[in-house]
Amino acid sequence: MASITSYTTGNGDKRYMIQVYQGLDPQTGKPKRMKRRGFKTKKEATLEANRLELAVSNGDLQQENNISFKKVYEQWYQGYINTVRVSTYARTAGMFNNHILPAFGNKRIRTITVAQVQTAVNKWFKFAPNNYKKWYHYTANVFDYAIKQGYMSGVNPTKRITLPKPKKKWNKQPENFWTKEQLTEFFSFIDSEKELEKYSLFRVLAFAGIRRGECLALTWNDISFSKSTMRINKTLTQGVRGETIVQPPKTIAGNREIALDATTLTYLKRWRALQKKHYLMLGYNTLKNGQLVFATSKNTFKSLNTPAKWLNSIIKKHGLKKMTVHGFRHTSASLLFMAGATIKEVQTRLGHDDAETTLNVYTHVTKQMDNQTAEKLASYLNF
Repeated sequence: MASITSYTTGNGDKRYMIQVYQGLDPQTGKPKRMKRRGFKTKKEATLEANRLELAVSNGDLQQENNISFKKVYEQWYQGYINTVRVSTYARTAGMFNNHILPAFGNKRIRTITVAQVQTAVNKWFKFAPNNYKKWYHYTANVFDYAIKQGYMSGVNPTKRITLPKPKKKWNKQPENFWTKEQLTEFFSFIDSEKELEKYSLFRVLAFAGIRRGECLALTWNDISFSKSTMRINKTLTQGVRGETIVQPPKTIAGNREIALDATTLTYLKRWRALQKKHYLMLGYNTLKNGQLVFATSKNTFKSLNTPAKWLNSIIKKHGLKKMTVHGFRHTSASLLFMAGATIKEVQTRLGHDDAETTLNVYTHVTKQMDNQTAEKLASYLNF
């Protein structure tokens, strides 16, 4: 006889769980029960319980135990997508399709051994030392799900492997930010008259310190020229099939309003006027609600790769120090500290959820300031 009970998830949703009696365990003599959970309605749970009871009575349940890792992953994924943002589960699907499923996908999950998991993790560690732990943890999640669903018994094989540890690298990683002088030099290579949109975009990235996706999702409604502020309440990212989507900031701190300096506002005013004139000739009314600040010639979202293409072109042409688009955010934080801003002020402006990220930047800056302080002392003492 199957039993059906209700429970509440961490999100406060009501779900149903079933337990189906499978007879006595031949080794222990104790009752054997199969569990399934996650049903949204009692009717759905009842139908599955009836199906499993029939399978037990007909001796067909062995097929359930032969389920593949891929099938279990697909079931786990359907629940997972309800717990994270679109961009997150899109990246997760990529990890499984490119790395985890090639290792385990077609294997019956109950037959996968500790040795096979160890081999896969060792392989991941060799060619992806920065990502292997993520793949390992996601693999572990699928095995945990399989155990909860009764597809396999015993201990999760991922818990029994030896997780490789990368050797500490003492060589200094290149810093992904520019100094005041390097930033000034970069802007000198962009013609603010002929390339006003490009100049304005990088000016916003550098002086507002916002993320690439936040910048490309900006609309003119987000900018208040009267209050000299910019509102950040959305970000541009990629969906599961590579499509462009807009979603809210990842954290509460990411939803913020920041002050803009007068010069940045001047460039934005000029760009808005030019955009209005140029896009009107293309047949678009840029005065409508929700008009993008930075758009394509078809008045749609720019590609997330566009800022990087522009940046790398300038760096290569003029032999500048290499930096990513995200480096403008790091640069903004660094220069804010150099200008005397507090850790809390920088954390709030950049929308960091906790101070740890902000402190990492502060550590770089204090080292630089310490060097300058030492030079000042030596110059003053002069011996």
